[in-house]
Amino acid sequence: MEKKNFLKDETFLQQHKVLAIFLFLSFVLMDPFHLGPLGEHEFRPVKHNVAPYKQVMKNWPKDNMSRLGLHGKLEFENEVFGPESLEFDNMGRGPYTGLADGRVVRWMGEQLGWETFAVVTSNWTEKTCMRGNDSTTPKQWKHEKTCGRPLGLRFDKESGDLYIADAYYGLLMVGPNGGLATPLATHVEGKPILFANDLDIHKNGSIFFTDTSTRYNRVAHFFILLEGEGTGRLLRYDPPTKTTHVVLDGLVFPNGVQISKDQSFLLFTETTNCRLMKLWIDGPKDGTVECVADLPGFPDNVRMNEKGQFWVAIDCCRTGPQEVLSNNPWLRSIYFRLPVRMSLLAKAMGMKMYTMIALLDDNGKILEVLEDREGKVMKLVSEVKEEKGKLWIGTVAHNHISTLPYP
Repeated sequence: MEKKNFLKDETFLQQHKVLAIFLFLSFVLMDPFHLGPLGEHEFRPVKHNVAPYKQVMKNWPKDNMSRLGLHGKLEFENEVFGPESLEFDNMGRGPYTGLADGRVVRWMGEQLGWETFAVVTSNWTEKTCMRGNDSTTPKQWKHEKTCGRPLGLRFDKESGDLYIADAYYGLLMVGPNGGLATPLATHVEGKPILFANDLDIHKNGSIFFTDTSTRYNRVAHFFILLEGEGTGRLLRYDPPTKTTHVVLDGLVFPNGVQISKDQSFLLFTETTNCRLMKLWIDGPKDGTVECVADLPGFPDNVRMNEKGQFWVAIDCCRTGPQEVLSNNPWLRSIYFRLPVRMSLLAKAMGMKMYTMIALLDDNGKILEVLEDREGKVMKLVSEVKEEKGKLWIGTVAHNHISTLPYP
């Protein structure tokens, strides 16, 4: 009799354990108090199209001396806020850079310092938009739609006009004297451009630029990465007709853009898929898309040097656990609904991001890799521009620029 009661009690306990586990998983999946990183967001993850982690890391050279951190110089600390893209005008002045507070600024030398060169909207006011170092924190996010967020910059070297890809105001242009930028493209095929990111100018005057997502704007960019959604586009604006056209769609976080020296192809990065892509825009392969290089981390902008080689800014590195999540959307649906801060979830996956910059040729051959593993001069990187015997390194996330003598 006692044995029968014991078995009955044990069965009862097991049933309650199963019920408790079920209730816990239900709580996690529903996240009723919105404690996880996804909050109230309708999360729709898909499988990432990423090259195998071990294969990429096996073939990728390392900078064991962390030369960027060793020899790089931290510049303009707490003077520029989220300087993503760096440009020099046709007179050699600069750098120019777009800031998280909505301005494009220009370096005028030690005596004059930084001056406001342009703004992307008449809505911009100092009171609403300027928050100093807080510009690169969530405190600025609710103001970005009003103030703008200039990302990619390019000068037309002949006219001196500066073209701007603004995350909220689309493609714009401002003359050599600066001021209020003129909108060029805010819609394509009747739909708004939600997240203009980077651009380059063809010799015929056409401007190729990326629209990172048709679902999310810049503030929500993390959902693009987590979901792996592929609604991004490569667009082209034609000045003579003032029309915008879709060149490629279905892209997965398209980001940086760079036209080749001979103008036969352009390179663009897909951040989520950790790769550098090539689109042929002239010759027998016109319209063909190829993968040039699978990367060890998440690329941002790509810029060409005078030799026709390409610097790629990479937030490094991918991890094995992160790849498991990339390949299993259902697992991401559970993991990112855990009532835990994103920083802790990332740490559990071994994600400790640092700056890597890589120089590649037009076939994807790796020519140079420079790293800052300890984040001494740059923790997260957005762009590398080779100019005046230096590498000028920008970051969308921090309040400084870094330089490195090169070569």
